[in-house]
Amino acid sequence: MVLTADRELALLRELIQATSSGPGVEHLAAAAARMITAATATDVCFVHVLDDSDRALTLAGATPPFDAEVGKIRLPLGQGISGWVASHREPVVISHDKEADPRYLPFETLRGRDFTSMVSVPMETDPGGLVGVLNVHTVNRREFGERDVELLVVIGRLIAGALHQARLHRQLVARERAHENFVEQVIEAQEIERRRLAGDIHDGISQRLVTLSYRLDAAARAVDDARALAEQLDKARELVDLTLQEARAAISGLRPPVLDDLGLAGGLASLARSIPGIDLEVELAETRVPDHIELALYRIAQECLQNVVKHADASRARLTFTLEDNVARLEIVDDGKGFDTFEHPLGSDEMGGYGLLSMAERAEIVGGRLNIRSRPGAGTAVTASIPLPAVLD
Repeated sequence: MVLTADRELALLRELIQATSSGPGVEHLAAAAARMITAATATDVCFVHVLDDSDRALTLAGATPPFDAEVGKIRLPLGQGISGWVASHREPVVISHDKEADPRYLPFETLRGRDFTSMVSVPMETDPGGLVGVLNVHTVNRREFGERDVELLVVIGRLIAGALHQARLHRQLVARERAHENFVEQVIEAQEIERRRLAGDIHDGISQRLVTLSYRLDAAARAVDDARALAEQLDKARELVDLTLQEARAAISGLRPPVLDDLGLAGGLASLARSIPGIDLEVELAETRVPDHIELALYRIAQECLQNVVKHADASRARLTFTLEDNVARLEIVDDGKGFDTFEHPLGSDEMGGYGLLSMAERAEIVGGRLNIRSRPGAGTAVTASIPLPAVLD
Protein backbone atom coordinates (compact mmCIF):
# COMPACT_ATOMS: atom_id res chain seq x y z
CA MET A 1 0.00 0.00 0.00
CA VAL A 2 2.07 2.91 -1.30
CA LEU A 3 0.80 6.46 -1.66
CA THR A 4 2.41 8.15 -4.66
CA ALA A 5 3.06 11.87 -4.79
CA ASP A 6 0.20 12.28 -7.26
CA ARG A 7 -2.19 10.28 -5.08
CA GLU A 8 -1.06 12.20 -1.97
CA LEU A 9 -1.77 15.47 -3.75
CA ALA A 10 -5.15 14.17 -4.88
CA LEU A 11 -5.96 13.09 -1.33
CA LEU A 12 -5.04 16.53 -0.01
CA ARG A 13 -7.28 18.15 -2.64
CA GLU A 14 -10.17 15.89 -1.63
CA LEU A 15 -9.62 16.74 2.02
CA ILE A 16 -9.55 20.48 1.30
CA GLN A 17 -12.75 20.15 -0.73
CA ALA A 18 -14.43 18.23 2.11
CA THR A 19 -13.42 20.79 4.76
CA SER A 20 -14.51 23.73 2.61
CA SER A 21 -17.96 22.24 2.02
CA GLY A 22 -18.99 22.63 5.66
CA PRO A 23 -17.77 22.42 9.25
CA GLY A 24 -19.86 19.40 10.29
CA VAL A 25 -17.95 16.59 12.01
CA GLU A 26 -20.10 13.84 10.50
CA HIS A 27 -19.89 15.26 6.98
CA LEU A 28 -16.11 15.50 7.19
CA ALA A 29 -15.72 12.06 8.79
CA ALA A 30 -17.85 10.45 6.08
CA ALA A 31 -15.77 12.05 3.35
CA ALA A 32 -12.59 10.98 5.13
CA ALA A 33 -13.78 7.38 5.34
CA ARG A 34 -14.38 7.29 1.59
CA MET A 35 -10.98 8.85 0.88
CA ILE A 36 -9.14 6.43 3.15
CA THR A 37 -10.62 3.27 1.67
CA ALA A 38 -9.75 4.52 -1.81
CA ALA A 39 -6.22 5.56 -0.80
CA THR A 40 -5.43 2.36 1.09
CA ALA A 41 -7.27 -0.18 -1.07
CA THR A 42 -9.21 -1.44 1.94
CA ASP A 43 -12.82 -2.54 2.06
CA VAL A 44 -14.27 -0.43 4.84
CA CYS A 45 -13.24 2.44 7.10
CA PHE A 46 -14.63 3.63 10.40
CA VAL A 47 -13.81 7.09 11.79
CA HIS A 48 -14.37 7.35 15.53
CA VAL A 49 -14.21 10.88 16.96
CA LEU A 50 -13.71 11.86 20.60
CA ASP A 51 -16.97 13.21 21.99
CA ASP A 52 -17.32 16.46 23.90
CA SER A 53 -16.82 14.70 27.24
CA ASP A 54 -13.34 13.55 26.09
CA ARG A 55 -14.11 10.20 27.69
CA ALA A 56 -15.62 8.21 24.82
CA LEU A 57 -15.44 7.72 21.06
CA THR A 58 -18.45 8.10 18.81
CA LEU A 59 -18.70 6.66 15.32
CA ALA A 60 -18.75 9.83 13.24
CA GLY A 61 -18.09 8.47 9.76
CA ALA A 62 -18.14 5.16 7.89
CA THR A 63 -18.21 3.80 4.38
CA PRO A 64 -21.55 2.39 3.19
CA PRO A 65 -23.50 0.44 4.25
CA PHE A 66 -22.26 1.21 7.77
CA ASP A 67 -22.91 4.94 7.47
CA ALA A 68 -26.38 4.18 8.85
CA GLU A 69 -24.71 3.45 12.20
CA VAL A 70 -23.11 6.90 12.52
CA GLY A 71 -23.94 8.43 15.89
CA LYS A 72 -25.23 5.12 17.25
CA ILE A 73 -21.92 3.50 18.25
CA ARG A 74 -20.27 4.85 21.40
CA LEU A 75 -17.15 3.36 22.94
CA PRO A 76 -15.63 4.53 26.26
CA LEU A 77 -11.87 5.07 26.17
CA GLY A 78 -10.03 1.89 27.07
CA GLN A 79 -12.75 -0.45 25.75
CA GLY A 80 -12.42 -2.40 22.51
CA ILE A 81 -9.59 -2.07 20.02
CA SER A 82 -10.45 1.56 19.21
CA GLY A 83 -10.78 2.49 22.88
CA TRP A 84 -7.40 0.90 23.61
CA VAL A 85 -5.77 2.77 20.71
CA ALA A 86 -7.28 6.06 21.97
CA SER A 87 -6.02 5.46 25.51
CA HIS A 88 -2.51 4.30 24.57
CA ARG A 89 -2.03 6.43 21.42
CA GLU A 90 -0.51 3.39 19.67
CA PRO A 91 -1.59 1.61 16.47
CA VAL A 92 -2.95 -1.94 16.52
CA VAL A 93 -2.58 -4.37 13.62
CA ILE A 94 -4.55 -7.63 13.45
CA SER A 95 -4.05 -9.82 10.40
CA HIS A 96 -6.55 -12.53 11.41
CA ASP A 97 -8.53 -14.03 14.30
CA LYS A 98 -9.68 -10.75 15.89
CA GLU A 99 -11.82 -12.65 18.41
CA ALA A 100 -8.66 -14.06 20.01
CA ASP A 101 -7.47 -10.57 20.94
CA PRO A 102 -8.72 -9.79 24.50
CA ARG A 103 -9.19 -6.15 23.53
CA TYR A 104 -11.64 -6.94 20.74
CA LEU A 105 -15.23 -5.88 21.39
CA PRO A 106 -17.62 -6.84 18.58
CA PHE A 107 -20.54 -4.69 17.47
CA GLU A 108 -23.16 -6.79 15.70
CA THR A 109 -24.28 -3.92 13.48
CA LEU A 110 -20.72 -3.38 12.22
CA ARG A 111 -20.44 -7.06 11.17
CA GLY A 112 -16.94 -7.57 12.46
CA ARG A 113 -16.90 -11.26 11.56
CA ASP A 114 -17.22 -10.36 7.88
CA PHE A 115 -13.72 -8.83 7.95
CA THR A 116 -10.46 -10.64 8.53
CA SER A 117 -7.69 -8.06 8.87
CA MET A 118 -7.67 -4.58 10.38
CA VAL A 119 -5.52 -1.63 11.35
CA SER A 120 -6.50 0.91 14.01
CA VAL A 121 -4.49 4.13 14.43
CA PRO A 122 -4.93 7.23 16.59
CA MET A 123 -5.75 10.54 14.95
CA GLU A 124 -3.75 13.25 16.69
CA THR A 125 -3.00 16.92 16.18
CA ASP A 126 0.24 18.65 17.13
CA PRO A 127 1.35 18.77 19.87
CA GLY A 128 -0.33 15.39 20.46
CA GLY A 129 -3.97 16.15 21.15
CA LEU A 130 -6.18 13.13 20.52
CA VAL A 131 -9.05 13.71 18.08
CA GLY A 132 -10.16 10.17 17.45
CA VAL A 133 -9.30 6.79 15.95
CA LEU A 134 -9.59 5.51 12.40
CA ASN A 135 -9.92 1.83 11.50
CA VAL A 136 -9.61 0.10 8.15
CA HIS A 137 -10.74 -3.48 7.51
CA THR A 138 -10.35 -5.98 4.69
CA VAL A 139 -12.49 -8.97 3.88
CA ASN A 140 -9.52 -11.04 2.80
CA ARG A 141 -6.52 -11.59 4.99
CA ARG A 142 -3.89 -8.92 4.55
CA GLU A 143 -0.48 -8.53 6.14
CA PHE A 144 -0.25 -4.84 6.97
CA GLY A 145 3.39 -3.78 7.25
CA GLU A 146 5.13 -0.85 8.93
CA ARG A 147 4.81 1.32 5.80
CA ASP A 148 1.08 0.61 5.71
CA VAL A 149 0.66 1.66 9.33
CA GLU A 150 2.86 4.72 8.83
CA LEU A 151 0.74 5.76 5.88
CA LEU A 152 -2.47 5.46 7.91
CA VAL A 153 -0.91 7.45 10.76
CA VAL A 154 0.03 10.22 8.31
CA ILE A 155 -3.46 10.24 6.80
CA GLY A 156 -4.91 10.27 10.30
CA ARG A 157 -2.86 13.34 11.17
CA LEU A 158 -3.96 15.10 7.98
CA ILE A 159 -7.59 14.45 8.81
CA ALA A 160 -7.20 15.12 12.55
CA GLY A 161 -6.60 18.83 12.11
CA ALA A 162 -9.77 19.30 10.09
CA LEU A 163 -11.80 17.13 12.46
CA HIS A 164 -10.43 19.07 15.44
CA GLN A 165 -11.61 22.33 13.90
CA ALA A 166 -15.00 20.77 13.17
CA ARG A 167 -15.29 19.62 16.81
CA LEU A 168 -14.41 23.11 18.05
CA HIS A 169 -17.02 24.61 15.73
CA ARG A 170 -19.66 22.15 16.95
CA GLN A 171 -18.81 22.93 20.60
CA LEU A 172 -18.92 26.67 19.91
CA VAL A 173 -22.34 26.36 18.25
CA ALA A 174 -23.61 24.27 21.16
CA ARG A 175 -22.35 26.82 23.69
CA GLU A 176 -23.89 29.69 21.76
CA ARG A 177 -27.18 27.81 21.60
CA ALA A 178 -27.01 27.05 25.32
CA HIS A 179 -26.25 30.72 26.02
CA GLU A 180 -29.19 31.81 23.88
CA ASN A 181 -31.47 29.36 25.69
CA PHE A 182 -30.18 30.59 29.02
CA VAL A 183 -30.79 34.23 28.09
CA GLU A 184 -34.30 33.30 26.92
CA GLN A 185 -34.95 31.53 30.23
CA VAL A 186 -33.70 34.55 32.18
CA ILE A 187 -35.89 36.92 30.18
CA GLU A 188 -38.87 34.60 30.61
CA ALA A 189 -38.21 34.38 34.35
CA GLN A 190 -38.01 38.18 34.52
CA GLU A 191 -41.33 38.49 32.68
CA ILE A 192 -42.94 35.94 34.99
CA GLU A 193 -41.63 37.85 38.00
CA ARG A 194 -42.89 41.15 36.59
CA ARG A 195 -46.34 39.65 36.00
CA ARG A 196 -46.34 38.19 39.50
CA LEU A 197 -45.36 41.54 40.99
CA ALA A 198 -47.95 43.36 38.88
CA GLY A 199 -50.59 40.86 40.04
CA ASP A 200 -49.56 41.33 43.68
CA ILE A 201 -49.81 45.10 43.35
CA HIS A 202 -53.15 44.94 41.53
CA ASP A 203 -54.76 42.34 43.78
CA GLY A 204 -53.26 43.59 47.02
CA ILE A 205 -52.01 47.15 47.19
CA SER A 206 -54.36 48.63 44.55
CA GLN A 207 -57.45 46.99 45.99
CA ARG A 208 -56.58 48.08 49.50
CA LEU A 209 -56.05 51.65 48.31
CA VAL A 210 -59.49 51.59 46.65
CA THR A 211 -61.03 50.33 49.89
CA LEU A 212 -59.09 52.95 51.82
CA SER A 213 -60.60 55.63 49.58
CA TYR A 214 -64.10 54.33 50.40
CA ARG A 215 -63.29 54.40 54.11
CA LEU A 216 -62.06 57.98 53.93
CA ASP A 217 -65.19 58.99 52.00
CA ALA A 218 -67.29 57.30 54.68
CA ALA A 219 -65.32 59.11 57.36
CA ALA A 220 -65.94 62.43 55.64
CA ARG A 221 -69.69 61.71 55.55
CA ALA A 222 -69.63 60.77 59.24
CA VAL A 223 -67.88 63.92 60.35
CA ASP A 224 -70.89 64.82 62.56
CA ASP A 225 -70.95 61.33 64.17
CA ALA A 226 -67.84 60.99 66.34
CA ARG A 227 -68.30 57.26 66.94
CA ALA A 228 -68.79 56.42 63.26
CA LEU A 229 -65.93 58.72 62.32
CA ALA A 230 -63.55 56.99 64.75
CA GLU A 231 -64.61 53.57 63.48
CA GLN A 232 -63.98 54.50 59.84
CA LEU A 233 -60.60 56.07 60.70
CA ASP A 234 -59.53 52.93 62.66
CA LYS A 235 -60.37 50.76 59.67
CA ALA A 236 -58.53 53.18 57.40
CA ARG A 237 -55.43 52.91 59.63
CA GLU A 238 -55.60 49.09 59.44
CA LEU A 239 -55.74 49.29 55.65
CA VAL A 240 -52.78 51.70 55.60
CA ASP A 241 -50.74 49.29 57.77
CA LEU A 242 -51.64 46.29 55.60
CA THR A 243 -50.91 48.21 52.40
CA LEU A 244 -47.56 49.35 53.78
CA GLN A 245 -46.64 45.74 54.66
CA GLU A 246 -47.54 44.53 51.17
CA ALA A 247 -45.61 47.38 49.57
CA ARG A 248 -42.55 46.54 51.66
CA ALA A 249 -42.88 42.85 50.73
CA ALA A 250 -43.08 43.76 47.03
CA ILE A 251 -40.05 46.04 47.29
CA SER A 252 -38.15 43.37 49.19
CA GLY A 253 -38.92 40.93 46.38
CA LEU A 254 -37.07 43.24 43.99
CA ARG A 255 -34.21 44.24 46.27
CA PRO A 256 -34.09 43.66 50.03
CA PRO A 257 -34.03 47.08 51.76
CA VAL A 258 -31.55 45.64 54.27
CA LEU A 259 -28.87 45.76 51.55
CA ASP A 260 -29.34 49.50 51.11
CA ASP A 261 -29.48 50.07 54.86
CA LEU A 262 -26.69 47.76 56.08
CA GLY A 263 -24.76 46.55 53.01
CA LEU A 264 -24.10 42.93 52.13
CA ALA A 265 -22.28 42.04 55.34
CA GLY A 266 -25.03 43.54 57.48
CA GLY A 267 -27.72 41.95 55.32
CA LEU A 268 -26.10 38.51 55.60
CA ALA A 269 -25.75 38.93 59.37
CA SER A 270 -29.41 39.86 59.62
CA LEU A 271 -30.32 36.89 57.44
CA ALA A 272 -28.25 34.56 59.62
CA ARG A 273 -30.05 35.74 62.77
CA SER A 274 -33.39 34.85 61.18
CA ILE A 275 -32.44 31.18 60.54
CA PRO A 276 -34.05 28.96 63.19
CA GLY A 277 -32.80 25.73 64.78
CA ILE A 278 -29.18 25.88 63.58
CA ASP A 279 -26.00 27.04 65.30
CA LEU A 280 -24.85 29.39 62.54
CA GLU A 281 -21.36 30.88 62.68
CA VAL A 282 -20.68 33.93 60.50
CA GLU A 283 -17.47 35.48 59.21
CA LEU A 284 -18.18 38.52 57.05
CA ALA A 285 -15.89 41.02 55.38
CA GLU A 286 -17.12 44.57 55.95
CA THR A 287 -16.82 45.66 52.35
CA ARG A 288 -19.20 46.79 49.64
CA VAL A 289 -19.39 45.33 46.15
CA PRO A 290 -21.52 46.44 43.16
CA ASP A 291 -25.27 46.38 43.82
CA HIS A 292 -26.08 43.60 41.34
CA ILE A 293 -23.42 41.34 42.87
CA GLU A 294 -24.64 42.07 46.41
CA LEU A 295 -28.16 41.13 45.38
CA ALA A 296 -27.00 37.89 43.69
CA LEU A 297 -24.93 36.81 46.72
CA TYR A 298 -27.73 37.69 49.14
CA ARG A 299 -30.29 35.66 47.17
CA ILE A 300 -27.87 32.72 46.90
CA ALA A 301 -27.33 32.84 50.66
CA GLN A 302 -31.09 33.05 51.20
CA GLU A 303 -31.77 29.99 49.02
CA CYS A 304 -28.85 28.03 50.45
CA LEU A 305 -29.79 28.65 54.08
CA GLN A 306 -33.37 27.63 53.33
CA ASN A 307 -31.95 24.36 51.95
CA VAL A 308 -29.97 23.84 55.14
CA VAL A 309 -33.13 24.29 57.22
CA LYS A 310 -35.45 22.24 54.97
CA HIS A 311 -33.26 19.46 53.65
CA ALA A 312 -29.85 19.17 55.30
CA ASP A 313 -30.87 17.96 58.78
CA ALA A 314 -27.91 19.96 60.07
CA SER A 315 -27.14 21.22 63.57
CA ARG A 316 -24.26 23.55 62.71
CA ALA A 317 -23.35 25.70 59.71
CA ARG A 318 -20.84 28.39 58.81
CA LEU A 319 -21.46 31.39 56.52
CA THR A 320 -18.39 33.19 55.16
CA PHE A 321 -18.12 36.21 52.89
CA THR A 322 -14.65 37.31 51.74
CA LEU A 323 -13.13 39.53 49.09
CA GLU A 324 -9.71 38.40 47.83
CA ASP A 325 -7.87 39.10 44.57
CA ASN A 326 -10.88 41.07 43.33
CA VAL A 327 -13.15 38.02 43.69
CA ALA A 328 -16.18 38.09 46.00
CA ARG A 329 -16.64 34.66 47.58
CA LEU A 330 -19.61 33.43 49.57
CA GLU A 331 -19.41 30.02 51.22
CA ILE A 332 -21.97 28.15 53.32
CA VAL A 333 -20.90 24.87 54.92
CA ASP A 334 -23.17 22.61 56.97
CA ASP A 335 -22.72 19.36 58.92
CA GLY A 336 -25.92 17.82 57.53
CA LYS A 337 -26.63 14.54 55.79
CA GLY A 338 -25.23 15.63 52.40
CA PHE A 339 -25.95 13.95 49.08
CA ASP A 340 -24.20 12.23 46.18
CA THR A 341 -23.37 14.95 43.63
CA PHE A 342 -22.63 12.30 40.97
CA GLU A 343 -26.03 10.63 41.22
CA HIS A 344 -27.82 13.96 41.70
CA PRO A 345 -25.96 16.56 39.62
CA LEU A 346 -26.73 20.25 39.53
CA GLY A 347 -30.05 20.85 37.82
CA SER A 348 -31.29 17.25 37.94
CA ASP A 349 -34.99 16.63 38.50
CA GLU A 350 -34.29 14.92 41.82
CA MET A 351 -32.60 18.08 43.13
CA GLY A 352 -35.16 20.48 41.69
CA GLY A 353 -36.63 21.20 45.10
CA TYR A 354 -33.26 22.32 46.40
CA GLY A 355 -33.01 25.36 44.11
CA LEU A 356 -29.42 24.46 43.14
CA LEU A 357 -29.91 25.44 39.50
CA SER A 358 -31.45 28.75 40.56
CA MET A 359 -28.39 29.53 42.69
CA ALA A 360 -26.04 28.56 39.85
CA GLU A 361 -27.93 30.75 37.39
CA ARG A 362 -27.80 33.74 39.76
CA ALA A 363 -24.02 33.34 39.98
CA GLU A 364 -23.60 32.92 36.20
CA ILE A 365 -25.77 35.95 35.37
CA VAL A 366 -23.26 38.21 37.17
CA GLY A 367 -20.23 36.43 35.67
CA GLY A 368 -19.48 34.02 38.49
CA ARG A 369 -19.86 30.33 39.17
CA LEU A 370 -21.29 28.05 41.84
CA ASN A 371 -19.44 25.03 43.20
CA ILE A 372 -21.10 22.36 45.34
CA ARG A 373 -19.15 19.76 47.32
CA SER A 374 -21.11 17.10 49.15
CA ARG A 375 -21.03 13.45 50.16
CA PRO A 376 -23.67 11.37 51.94
CA GLY A 377 -23.13 11.74 55.67
CA ALA A 378 -20.42 14.38 55.26
CA GLY A 379 -22.37 17.62 54.92
CA THR A 380 -22.45 20.10 52.06
CA ALA A 381 -20.36 23.11 51.07
CA VAL A 382 -21.74 25.66 48.60
CA THR A 383 -19.34 28.27 47.24
CA ALA A 384 -20.25 31.18 44.98
CA SER A 385 -17.27 32.98 43.41
CA ILE A 386 -17.88 36.20 41.49
CA PRO A 387 -15.05 38.24 39.95
CA LEU A 388 -15.58 41.95 40.41
CA PRO A 389 -15.62 44.15 37.30
CA ALA A 390 -12.44 46.10 36.66
CA VAL A 391 -12.51 49.71 37.76
CA LEU A 392 -11.37 52.10 35.05
CA ASP A 393 -9.28 55.09 36.10
